[in-house]
Amino acid sequence: MQTLFSDNPVTKLFSIQYPIIQGGMVWCSGWRLASAVSNNGGLGLLGAGSMYPGILREHIRKMKQATQKPWGVNVPLLYPDIEALMQVIAEEEVKIVFTSAGSPARWTPFLKSKGIRVAHVIANSRLARKCEDAGVDAIVAEGFEAGGHEGREETTTFTLIPLVRKATQLPLIAAGGVGSGRHILAAQVLGADAVQIGSLFALSEESSAHRAFKEYAVKAKEGDTMLTLKQLAPVRLLKNHFYKLIEQAQLQGATTDELKNLLGKGRAKKGIFEGDLEEGELEIGQVVALIDEIKPVEQIMKELLNEYKAIANIRDLDKSS
Repeated sequence: MQTLFSDNPVTKLFSIQYPIIQGGMVWCSGWRLASAVSNNGGLGLLGAGSMYPGILREHIRKMKQATQKPWGVNVPLLYPDIEALMQVIAEEEVKIVFTSAGSPARWTPFLKSKGIRVAHVIANSRLARKCEDAGVDAIVAEGFEAGGHEGREETTTFTLIPLVRKATQLPLIAAGGVGSGRHILAAQVLGADAVQIGSLFALSEESSAHRAFKEYAVKAKEGDTMLTLKQLAPVRLLKNHFYKLIEQAQLQGATTDELKNLLGKGRAKKGIFEGDLEEGELEIGQVVALIDEIKPVEQIMKELLNEYKAIANIRDLDKSS
């Protein structure tokens, strides 16, 4: 049966029902979250950035048992053990990989040789041509509003999408600041084919983030997140004691090495996964100010699609217009 999104380039590419991709977020995107998104018509992604190769293999195998729908893995290319991660992905015959934090030219040929669909995350339109040259299947354009690690230009999502659309005709996925059906429709109007949603799913019931982190985040208001650590790798954080230490150090002219020492290791795990709200790194997007409840993925998906349908004046999402 013909459906509303049957001709959408992203739903066709990944064989999914709705043009909604779940961000592969560190310490949030385990098999429970990813499988729930896939089972509800989106594309779930495992977040390999916080997984050792053996843990990734375990989550991949659990995904295979938890869903028969398409799913994938997000891989930050700056991961120190990237070769081992890619070997696991190839051995386990993963079908879809989203790469980020690095050049698409290094690993795209390898992944494509294994028959894997590849999307790459970029933060400016200049990289769109590099993605095309590398042979990626789709581009994720992630704006300044997003949580986690970002580009340095501070270009907002709704400025970035038209710029990237001018630069490429590849299937385009908007990311950063997307958390409602209105956002999905707006992104499409500006030239995106689909959206990638992080924060909303990071605070879902199925997310592997600590409950304390989720409860702290849903209380956040406008202005409670800030982009920081641009000397190292830009990251958007909720304000807490650790954030204040970083802010003070930067105001005092801290060197890159001094910031590295202050950051240390495992800050994101401490904050997001272990729930240390004072000393942990609490990564989340600006859209958190619009999120005030921890919900199951099924409810999140229904609300996104119902609002999209209402705003777009579509009577039935399961029938062609």
